[in-house]
Order: sequence, then structure tokens, then C-alpha cells
Amino acid sequence: MEEESAQRSPRSVLYKVLLVGDVGSGKTSIIKNYVHGIFSSNYKSTIGVDFALKVLKGDNKVIRLQLWDIAGQERYGQMTRVYYKDAVAAFIVFDVMRPITFEAVKKWKLDIDSKFGERKLPVFLLANKVDLVQKEDDWHERKKEMDKFCKEHEFVDWFETSAKTAFGIDPAFENMISVLHNLYSMERKMEDASLIRLSPIEEREGEIEKKECCFL
Repeated sequence: MEEESAQRSPRSVLYKVLLVGDVGSGKTSIIKNYVHGIFSSNYKSTIGVDFALKVLKGDNKVIRLQLWDIAGQERYGQMTRVYYKDAVAAFIVFDVMRPITFEAVKKWKLDIDSKFGERKLPVFLLANKVDLVQKEDDWHERKKEMDKFCKEHEFVDWFETSAKTAFGIDPAFENMISVLHNLYSMERKMEDASLIRLSPIEEREGEIEKKECCFL
């Protein structure tokens, strides 16, 4: 009986994931859309750090994503070492309409790499606010170089996203989860190395916990 109960109990995994990038790049909006399915243009800039919890339920597996929203003002600060502790992956976000936020991407990547050292953290790049792009904007030309840029700077992958329309957000997180699952499956030699694609309804079922950071 105990053995049958153990077989029925879902396997639970907790992943701490960072979202970093310059002020106004859309980190908070991406998290709100992914976790809660909502968008607002009135979010205030994050001070310190906030975090939210996204719960995904799959085939005999519960995945909890603890998403850490690191304030853009915290770049290269001493506190980022505290915020980064125990993270297993990171997204760097930039605003496609503000080239200065893209220029900061390399510095964010260097900051992450320097703090994790030999333990290479899987880092993904999100080109956010693509819903604002017009035909005459230079993003169409710039994005042709993104694959080369990500390869040179050792990003796992990159995605175009829109926190307003939800475009690209689910695929970005699904890709990240798949990479983590494969990584830790190999390390732990887990028997079940498959991760099902969650239905849209399951992807939108989440719980959010937002707390004010004590490091202000």
C-alpha cells in the first residue's frame, strides 16, 4: 500500500529563476503575464527585488518556478550576489525600442557569469516589447544578428516577447524548463526524463506570492 501511494505522489521540483535587465525593460510585466495572465501599463519600477511563484502541474510532476524580479538599479551592486544565490537559470530582458537597454545586456551577462564562476548558469535573452515595433524600425535588421550575438556571449537561446500580448513568453519559459529538466535529469540520472508540454489552461494556473524585499 505504501509503495502504491509513493507511486501516485507527484514529484515536486523547485527552480529559482532570475529576471534581470535595465529599468523599464519589462521584467515585472513579463512575470505578471506569465504567472497571473494580466498586463498593466502602470507598474512602478521594482525597488530591490520582488518574487512570484508559478506552479505547473504535469504528468506525475509539480514544477514550482520561483521567479525573482531583480530591480534594474541593482546592476553590478553587491546585493546581486545575495539575490542570485541558489538560482538555477536566468533571463536577461531588454526593450527592443530602447537600444541602450540592449547595450547593457553584456554587462548583465558578465555580472551573472562572474558571480557563478565555474558553475555556468543557463542564461536566456528576451527581446521584449516587440508589439511596439513598426515596419520602419531598425529592430528588423538588428534581430538578424541576435543568433550571432547569443552564441558569442554564451546565451542558451533568445526569444522575442511581448508582455502586453503574451507573445513568446510561454515558449521562452517552456524552453528554459526543458533545458533545466534535461540538465538535472542527466546529473541525477532520473528515470523519468520526459517533460510534457502543458496545456494553455494548465500554464495559466499559477499562484503568486509578492513580498517587499528586506534589502532596500
